[in-house]
Amino acid sequence: MTEPARLRGPVLVVGAGLLGTSVALACRKAGLEVFLSDTSTEHLRTASGLGAGAAYAGQEVQLVVVAVPPDHLGSLIVEQLRKSDAVVTDVGSIKSQPLAEVVAGAPHDVRRYVGSHPMAGSERSGPLAASATLFEGRPWAIAVHEETDADAVSLVRELVEACGGVPLELTPEEHDQAVARTSHLPHLMASIVAGRLADAPEGHLAMSGQGVRDVTRIAASDPRLWQQIIAANSPAVLALLDEVTARIGAFRDAISSGERSELGTLLSEGVAGTRAIPGKHGGPPRPMSSVFVAVPDHPGELARLFADAGDIGVNIEDIRIDHDPGRPVGLVELVVDVARADHLADALAHRKWDVHR
Repeated sequence: MTEPARLRGPVLVVGAGLLGTSVALACRKAGLEVFLSDTSTEHLRTASGLGAGAAYAGQEVQLVVVAVPPDHLGSLIVEQLRKSDAVVTDVGSIKSQPLAEVVAGAPHDVRRYVGSHPMAGSERSGPLAASATLFEGRPWAIAVHEETDADAVSLVRELVEACGGVPLELTPEEHDQAVARTSHLPHLMASIVAGRLADAPEGHLAMSGQGVRDVTRIAASDPRLWQQIIAANSPAVLALLDEVTARIGAFRDAISSGERSELGTLLSEGVAGTRAIPGKHGGPPRPMSSVFVAVPDHPGELARLFADAGDIGVNIEDIRIDHDPGRPVGLVELVVDVARADHLADALAHRKWDVHR
């Protein structure tokens, strides 16, 4: 039986933005030789300076990773397939549309194309926002299509594992429906909520708490990129928007009629949805509780808090910080296993921290 191809490099990364540079840095960390290509000489120089790889000058490569905005994905994938015999993947957030362009533009080479998509990123962009650890522990979809070569799939899986990602095999259609629900729709909802803040009175904005920051954080991402993403996945996004429109109508009816029981039912759907999100390391969600600690805004205070929690023996699952605009303190929310919350709160209070549940 023939052994599957092994990823030994070199790897060519086309596009030295946040994702492309992060892939390159992760590959370098894994000991692979990496070449970089980008139409922006500034991005290329910055990524190279960060140690992500050398500028590409026509060298033979084993794998090509295309990391460009959605509008350019298909054409660049086709271009790379025509240039060499290398396996080609991409890290774009849409999988059906690029595959259709490859089938039309390079039908004889489509077996060497395997789309992929790491569920990792940032509202920041560009190579300076990149990190070799961006993908560690994060789901990374591998979009296997009917004509995919098994060796090509193995090679892309090895790329994912080299970058620290968790590979998940889906069809392109399944992928696009999944990201519409878990990424694209949330981004639109965040944009809607954040947009209501742009012209709000200053006195209203002074009431901003952690809740509004949590809901609107991703709305700060590049709108030029996101308009491409949404447009490329419009069928799946439109179906979900129809569902949301119906739900908003139901909320409006319940609020205007004063039907509290119906309002409670609708709100309970949100609770059920949050509980359905996978927990740590992709496992089932576990019950969590929050311990709130007032932390002075001085150097070293957060480190002291984490050190105390470590000494107490309680693992912090998540953390949020809400700054008090009226006082030189921040309210730190420590999210821990519900069974350990009381112990943590009592032990921190004993160490003179200002704590409440």
